Amino acid sequence: MMSPLIRQSVLALEAYTPGEQPKRPGLVKLNTNENPYPPSNWVADVLASTDVETLRLYPDPVSTGLREAVAALHGVGVGQVFAGNGSDEILALCTRAFVEDDGTIGYFMPSYSLYPVLSAIRNVPGVACELTQSFEWPARDPAPASLFFLANPNAPTSMLFPKSRVRTFCKSFPGVVLIDEAYVDFARESCLDLAKTLPNVLVMRTLSKSYSLAGIRCGYVVGPEPLVAALFKIKDSYNLDRLTQAIATAAVKDQAHMLANAGRIKATRERLAGELTRRGFSVCPSEANFLWVKPAGRTAKELFEALKAEGILIRYFPGERTGDFLRITVGTDGEVDRLLQVLGGLI
Repeated sequence: MMSPLIRQSVLALEAYTPGEQPKRPGLVKLNTNENPYPPSNWVADVLASTDVETLRLYPDPVSTGLREAVAALHGVGVGQVFAGNGSDEILALCTRAFVEDDGTIGYFMPSYSLYPVLSAIRNVPGVACELTQSFEWPARDPAPASLFFLANPNAPTSMLFPKSRVRTFCKSFPGVVLIDEAYVDFARESCLDLAKTLPNVLVMRTLSKSYSLAGIRCGYVVGPEPLVAALFKIKDSYNLDRLTQAIATAAVKDQAHMLANAGRIKATRERLAGELTRRGFSVCPSEANFLWVKPAGRTAKELFEALKAEGILIRYFPGERTGDFLRITVGTDGEVDRLLQVLGGLI
C-alpha cells in the first residue's frame, strides 16, 4: 500500500546499493575500492593526542584548518575550498545549489551509480549519455544540463578521459560541471587546473581512496568562489565533526605517505592487469585503484559467485552495459596472489 505521507518520487526511488561490507573474518575484500594500506602515522598521532573533553564542544562549522591545508596543497584561496561529509554530501549539495526545479542533471552511462539516484532524489530528470562500446568518450558531447557529474577516472570502468576533451566540453557546457576525481591520485593527470580557470567547473576529491580514510567520510571540492560559497549556504550547520577535521588535515599534510601508498597500488595494479590479460581476460586500461575486466572461461556473474564461495569478494554490476564485466579492487600483493591462485583453479 502506497503511503500518503511519503513523496511519490521517494516511493518510486531505487536507492543506491553500496558494496557489501561483510562481518565474516578472513575474507579477501576486493569489492569496495578501499585502500589496502593504513593511513599516515600522522593520523595515529592525532587520535593518540585527542583530548576527549573537547568532544563536548561543537566543531569548526566551516572546517578552516582542513580547508587551509587543501588550499595550500593546490595553490588556491581558502574561499575556493569546501569540505564535506564524504564526497557524496558534496554531490547532493550540488544538486540543490545548481539545479532549478525544472532543470536537469547529466552524467555518463555507465558511471558512478549514485548519480542517477541523486537526480531522482532531487526529483529532476537525469540525462544519461552513453559511452562508446569500449567505454570511451562518445562521438557527440553530452546534452546541455543544469549540472553534469563527470567521474574522471571513471567508475566502474577505471578509464581516464583525455584532459583536452574534458576542457573543450567544460568550456562549451552551459551549466556547472563537477569533475569527480575520487581516483585521480592513481592516474597520470588531473583536471584541477580547470577548476582554477573556468567559472563553471568544480573538481572534487575524496580521502577514502588514496588517503586510506574511507572510515571517516571526508571529501572536498575546489572551484570558483561563487560556486563554493553557494555550497556553504546550504550545508548542514556542522557537517564535519572535530575528529574528522583533525584526521583529514593531518592526512592531507602528509603527501609523502599518500603518494608512496598510491605508488605501491599502481605497481600491483599493473602486475594484476598483466596476469589477468595473460589468462585471457579483457582488461580496460586502468587509471584507478581497481580494474574493470571481462573474464575468460566463465560469465562475470558465475566467476563473481565462485570467487565469493572461495572467500574473495569483488564487485558485479548487473545490467546491459556492465553485466559482462567485473570490478576488482587492487589489494595488497598477498591478496592479489591469493586471487590469482584461486582463479587458477576456477578458469
